[in-house]
Amino acid sequence: MPPKKQVVEEKIQLGRPGNNLKIGVVGLPNVGKSTFFNAITNSSVPAENYPFCTIDPEESRVAVPDERLDWLFTQYKTTKLIPAYLTIIDIAGLVKGAADGAGLGNAFLSHISAVDGIFHVVRAFVDSDVVHVDDEVNPERDLETIHNELRLKDTAMLNKYIDANARNIERLGSGGTVDDKKRKEEFAIVTKVRDWVVAGNDVRKGNWTNREVDVINSQPLLTSKPVTYLANVSEKDYIRKKNKFLPIIKKWIDENNPGDKLIPFSGVFETALAAFGSDAAAAAKFLEEKGAGSAFPKIITQGYDQLNLMHFFTAGEVEVRAWTCRKGVKMTDAARCIHNDIADSLIQVDVMKYADLKAAGSEADLKAAGKLHIRGKDAIIDDGDIVYFRSGMGRAKK
Repeated sequence: MPPKKQVVEEKIQLGRPGNNLKIGVVGLPNVGKSTFFNAITNSSVPAENYPFCTIDPEESRVAVPDERLDWLFTQYKTTKLIPAYLTIIDIAGLVKGAADGAGLGNAFLSHISAVDGIFHVVRAFVDSDVVHVDDEVNPERDLETIHNELRLKDTAMLNKYIDANARNIERLGSGGTVDDKKRKEEFAIVTKVRDWVVAGNDVRKGNWTNREVDVINSQPLLTSKPVTYLANVSEKDYIRKKNKFLPIIKKWIDENNPGDKLIPFSGVFETALAAFGSDAAAAAKFLEEKGAGSAFPKIITQGYDQLNLMHFFTAGEVEVRAWTCRKGVKMTDAARCIHNDIADSLIQVDVMKYADLKAAGSEADLKAAGKLHIRGKDAIIDDGDIVYFRSGMGRAKK
């Protein structure tokens, strides 16, 4: 008798499920958060030289660059191109003591709890005209300040849960109903997570079981969110690709949060570039004269990736469009990004791999080469797939 096939448990991800996810821009006051936000979204959030110039969180969407979408647009010769978008929120600066309400700490920390990922902006430039909240530029201290405040807030939230439930859990003893056992297990998990955070660790860096992730996701924990570090350097340093603070920041990340990405950018450079607006020729001339390119495409793509998001495409006579879904989802879940009715009545999916289509040169040649794949609704969709959903609606989405 053949051995039973082992079922591998699918790993649950930290964070809320969904495709419309948001990234918050976080950092100390006057490190360049609003300057970054204004330039990347072409918006007009105040970026003054004093703490707390941003009070209410500002929100904007930016298109996610994808060369594959551009190629499909040219290939299909449609008049409508719709990219995927990333939602970015400018959150006011945190200061030491924010977890206890310093500055406008409690409000700002609640704004962070509402986002799904973090762009942590770190000041890596010296400018006497831009005051530092702690009087001197020290990226290592600034990184510690932000992370300590986030951990302190998580500790306070977890302790609040523990204090509210400890007596009831103690009364349950060693027996109890199924629901009682579930409550005791949840209490034990929250205590374990609290101890992990108190030890100086971010929740996102723990090795948690699926059951533990379920419990963690029920708590609005700040250190469970993925982080990308953005070092704001001077225009001169950005162009010459050299900055004395970058090795210090990189060393801190490697020691405290290994694996996290660090991307240098210059708020001054990006603001100057953004000022050209839709004048592509003037912007291209500016970049040529400076001998550097914008860091924003890389930053946007990294933000999209850190949320574990990916693109699939639909292409036809009317439009070429990039759709957003979580990595590793089934065809049914991908179809639901377009319309619930398509997902509910999905029969099968015609799939073209982007590399195959580009190599073939056209849909007709791809089909002639036998490279059109027919997939069931439970198949996993891959990044870059060009799909045609065949559903029982009477009309598929292409």
